[in-house]
Amino acid sequence: MSTISFNKFMLLGLALAVTLLSGCASGGAANSPDVGGDEAVPAATPSEPEEPAEPELPEPTVATLAVCGDVMSHLPVVEDAWDQEAGRYDYGRIMAAAAPYVSSADYAVANLETTLAGGPPYSGYPAFNSPDDLASDLKATGFDLLLTANNHCMDKGFSGLCRTLDVLDELGLAHVGTSRTAQEADANVILADVGGISVAFLGYTYGTNGIPLPKDAPYAVNLFNTDYLTTLSQPDEARMLAGLASAKALEPDLIAVMIHWGVEYQTTQNAYQEQLADFLIANGADLILGGHSHVPQPLEMRTVPGADGDSRTGFVCYSLGNFISSQNDPLTDTTAVLTLELTRDNVTGNCAVTGCSYVPMLMLDREAGSADRFELLDTQAVLADSTWDEKTAEKAQQAAADCHAILESLLSLPLA
Repeated sequence: MSTISFNKFMLLGLALAVTLLSGCASGGAANSPDVGGDEAVPAATPSEPEEPAEPELPEPTVATLAVCGDVMSHLPVVEDAWDQEAGRYDYGRIMAAAAPYVSSADYAVANLETTLAGGPPYSGYPAFNSPDDLASDLKATGFDLLLTANNHCMDKGFSGLCRTLDVLDELGLAHVGTSRTAQEADANVILADVGGISVAFLGYTYGTNGIPLPKDAPYAVNLFNTDYLTTLSQPDEARMLAGLASAKALEPDLIAVMIHWGVEYQTTQNAYQEQLADFLIANGADLILGGHSHVPQPLEMRTVPGADGDSRTGFVCYSLGNFISSQNDPLTDTTAVLTLELTRDNVTGNCAVTGCSYVPMLMLDREAGSADRFELLDTQAVLADSTWDEKTAEKAQQAAADCHAILESLLSLPLA
């Protein structure tokens, strides 16, 4: 084969290759969108970058704290609580109407105004000693913490005070206000988780009914008066400041002071209670939960100059009266389950009482000799149920009216 012939075939091969390539290119164009012949394809416009979404702010934490009055166990109540068939004292039956409100709260507190010094025998006024079943039924009702500092905490001496705390510890019931040892007294503050909000609880009483503290146990009771055996009028500011400092050191959202104070059978607070409330709020307390009067006293928000110069506002419950008792003096059978709404702003960290509600209750006494003589009644439920006798319905209506008149007299918070 000549050189010319070889080149000729090479040229034919190249031409064929070009033709095949052109066919492929035109085939691809046929499946592409019409780009307008020879016109240039415009360059794609870059998309604008999306602005980052604003971060969602955390929702506030809202919790509920149930507060009840003084848990008294006069001897008629002890006797009525005895359940022969069960072989135990049944206080749960007596408190049953309050249980839904107490147990539904994130945390619940009351004042235990008796000792659990062991028995039988048991005793009522003037030196209280109640069955351990009272404590277990308070736990079953939904209570989480009890104030043990009150004028009856030394009724059975230091040993009775200590055994009371032992019983509560065995049941897992927190307590504040009394101590078995100096070390316990130094750390006598309870930090509680109330529905995700941390609350530090302190407890104090005005006195011990003239019973002196043991010389070798002066720490046994948190007293807010230096003259607790005499005039009951000299506040122990150093002790209260030390307690508030211990509470602050735990870095809680709120500080609550449970306090036994005031004048019995008075439906209004006195000047000394207001003085103490202002002192406690100014120095860090956010809630003051009082008792001792045996009758209800008002609820209010108090704003005072703070120790740091800024104003501070605190919620004060002067008293809810008797939670359970056998007293029949006017208004001593009238009480309420108070529920406080606590809110923490999870942006600022601020926390406060933002609302409250209460259910008026009546401690019904069916008189001596009656079966189930004592029963705490939900007045709302009684008034909504036509099967109750007229006398009880009238008592429930009066208890509700008295609660509204007393508790709301100073209240500026919204009622739920």
